[in-house]
Amino acid sequence: MSLLNFTHLLAQTVTELSEDSSLKGLFHEHQDGDPLPSGKVLHEIIELCRAILFPGFYGKSTVNHHTITYHIGVNIERLYNLLTEQIHAGLCFDAKETGDCACDTKREKAIDLAGQFISRLPALREVLATDVEAAYNGDPAAESYGEIISCYPIIKALSNYRIAHELLLLDVPLIPRIITEMAHSETGIDIHPAARIGHHFTIDHGTGVVIGATCIIGNHVKLYQGVTLGAKSFPLDDDGHPIKGIPRHPILEDDVIVYSNATILGRITVGRGATVGGNIWVTEDVSAGARLVQKKYK
Repeated sequence: MSLLNFTHLLAQTVTELSEDSSLKGLFHEHQDGDPLPSGKVLHEIIELCRAILFPGFYGKSTVNHHTITYHIGVNIERLYNLLTEQIHAGLCFDAKETGDCACDTKREKAIDLAGQFISRLPALREVLATDVEAAYNGDPAAESYGEIISCYPIIKALSNYRIAHELLLLDVPLIPRIITEMAHSETGIDIHPAARIGHHFTIDHGTGVVIGATCIIGNHVKLYQGVTLGAKSFPLDDDGHPIKGIPRHPILEDDVIVYSNATILGRITVGRGATVGGNIWVTEDVSAGARLVQKKYK
């Protein structure tokens, strides 16, 4: 190919890639001072949250009882500043997508939301402590809480999920989903931030678990790797578009155990104390205390 033909090819490709028809829904137009949430900064925010929630296991390893107040104070201040900027960026992104209002009107709201989130960190630590306990009690191979916090993917996934869920409850757009997808990439555990999960929750091993947006999970629930809490095909509106926002994922009541690679679909209820065996497809309610296992064939 001659240099002239190559130059023409490049110019034609640039023109095609810049056409409005090919950009529909795929282009976020920036303006001066118009921020966009940063994955790099959100990663730092998660690390700061983990250092605050699990001091000594994340962040500076030199923390002790004499310095813990200082370290938490420094981390809280940086978290507040970074989170304010990222919430502001998320609010601006949402405003631009919905045509709500100018971005610069969102800063005061971002400041308030960042403060509200930080005020919830003590309660977040309290519920995460129950998750650590559940993981420890549920795995005979675990030798200490420290091992659970340092090594187990479920604690990393749950810390992200519970942080994201609190932000979602504060109506922070976009950022909660980014945070849970970061955990998905890190651990292979995919929990939508809108799911509702009780205390003392754990997932053994974890890889391949999917928990949908409208799932409701009670207390003292345990899942194993590969479990899907998903939706069946959902209804369409008159224009053929999926109807959003309807409850479409399972409810797991307290003390439920679901073994590896089970698939539970639709708005059904798995009753309190029920056990769902591995590699089972469930699309109907499961009564309290029931034990579902595969049939044996001779």
